[in-house]
Amino acid sequence: MNLNYTTLDLLRRNHPAWRLLRSDYAPLVASFLHRVFIVPNVREMARADLAEALEDELFALREQDGPESFPRSASAYLNDWADNDKGWLRKFYPPGSDEPHFDLTPSTEKAIAWLESLTARAFIGTESRLLTLFELLRQMSEGSETDPQARIADLHKRRDEIDAEIARILAGDIPMLDDTALKDRFQQFLQLARELLTDFREVEHNFRTLDRKVRERIALWDGAKGALLEEIMGERDAIADSDQGKSFRAFWDFLMSQTRQEELTQLLEQVLALPPVVEMQPEPRLHRVHYDWLEAGENTQRTVARLSQQLRRFLDDQAWLENRRIMDILHTLEGRVLAVREAPPTGAFMPLADTTAGIELPMERPLYRPPVKPLIADVELEEGDAEVDAAVLYAQVVIDRAELSRHIRQSLQARAQISLGELVSAHPLRQGLAELVTYLQLASDWPHTVVDEETLDTIEWQTQDGVSRRARLPRVIFVRKI
Repeated sequence: MNLNYTTLDLLRRNHPAWRLLRSDYAPLVASFLHRVFIVPNVREMARADLAEALEDELFALREQDGPESFPRSASAYLNDWADNDKGWLRKFYPPGSDEPHFDLTPSTEKAIAWLESLTARAFIGTESRLLTLFELLRQMSEGSETDPQARIADLHKRRDEIDAEIARILAGDIPMLDDTALKDRFQQFLQLARELLTDFREVEHNFRTLDRKVRERIALWDGAKGALLEEIMGERDAIADSDQGKSFRAFWDFLMSQTRQEELTQLLEQVLALPPVVEMQPEPRLHRVHYDWLEAGENTQRTVARLSQQLRRFLDDQAWLENRRIMDILHTLEGRVLAVREAPPTGAFMPLADTTAGIELPMERPLYRPPVKPLIADVELEEGDAEVDAAVLYAQVVIDRAELSRHIRQSLQARAQISLGELVSAHPLRQGLAELVTYLQLASDWPHTVVDEETLDTIEWQTQDGVSRRARLPRVIFVRKI
């Protein structure tokens, strides 16, 4: 974003975070919301609980600065902070509850995070950030490399480095991080963990904005259902397919793994037990920071579920309205029928469409009939000459399946089984390969047929030209019915 004068002036007048920093009540708002929402990672709070906590805060401040320092009640302050002109809190009603709840807006959390960065830090680590930058650059370089040889060479290099490190450890040279390096990396971990929770609230805000737009569009929509659903689902897919949506989905899939959760728990317990980390006095909630991530992600998923619920409710309402209209039409017809039942009018008083469908089948249409009967002349036919070979008309091969089946049954009357080779020896093939294929087809339809794949039979026959043919195939055995 270009930070020119116009942009900054617009932000100063309209952005909630800037309005909070300019407010006279900024210390009260920032300190109270930080203590109530950010420190314990609370995503929402009922008005009664939040007003009670603010009332205790105001009582302590009035005892310190005088009763006129904060003259308004806690509920009045909360409603003022949730006003659209300020936008520091989000006031809403959860499903199934008539009590308002409050939650931080992303702009307020950004302002509080910026104020927190202004405080002096006793230790500022730079090594872990530099290593993180190098690791990110390495991942981007490897992830965009298209040359297989280059990627394989890099993997071989990393493997050699790992082998060398294993050899050093086996030799007794175990490199250890000193206290400064541990504090540096732990501080970097704390910063990233807090930023991750802040990002979750902003992602949830984006989906909530889409949900509000969907509600407004449904309330004002008077067109077809399909057009509205196509428009809404297109916007939802645009958010889900954006860089922010893809990153959130990848993070959620990674964190939902049971193996990853157990690994995170084990690593947190090991790191928080290190003496340099204990000296930094970390917050007790760090033991379950990954569960805070899960809770924040579940809130985002519930917002997406509410969007789907709104679409389903819209479809149900539209179906109910359409069914009601149909019932109104039916009741109107019934009323008119009862009105004319006792005194029916004379003549045609109500047009009716066809009560049955007119069905026309193509095969029921009459065949074509010539309009004029042809006249056939009684002329004596004369013999002519034509260069056409008529032998092909008499060279058709017809296989008598009944005769071949009869050969099989007659052969099985005297014996329990017979192979195809023996059957052909007893009844030689007269039509050659076509007759042999017919025998195989009969074998596939025969109730009891056995095929010996390991034994091959050779079947020979003579063609009409006297040429000997031979076929080798697995032994096919016809078995008599038991």
